[in-house]
Amino acid sequence: MKHRALSQLQSVAEVDQDYPRPVMARNERLERWVELLEQNPDRRLSTLNQTEYRPARERAAMRSDDSPITVAFQDPILRAAGLENDSYGEAKQFFELTDHQLHRVICYCHFGATVSAGTAAYHIRKALGGRARGIFARLRDILDR
Repeated sequence: MKHRALSQLQSVAEVDQDYPRPVMARNERLERWVELLEQNPDRRLSTLNQTEYRPARERAAMRSDDSPITVAFQDPILRAAGLENDSYGEAKQFFELTDHQLHRVICYCHFGATVSAGTAAYHIRKALGGRARGIFARLRDILDR
């Protein structure tokens, strides 16, 4: 299956963007991502290099072929729910994650060039547990936005 930008599809087909998207709660989206990754937990997936040091705009545009985010984007259910591409910024927005949470899933500094799908699923599952409520955690959440 080839992934195409909406503008490319519109040149060869009529695209109905008004079609209602299925509504999925944050936890449902995260659970779906975890399930996809756990289908092949030993699969090696690409990481993103130095996400914590990039300016916000550059970080948002970061992507890598065959990353944990790509696994989510390849799923027709998540795409139908609104996942538009496999960039860092889209994953952060769509899954409602902080930079800190997404950094733990995908950054090179934790795993090297690749991370196992099972490890990525583990860190996403931790994000499902809710955000810590300590003062430093709340400050980190505010600063990560």
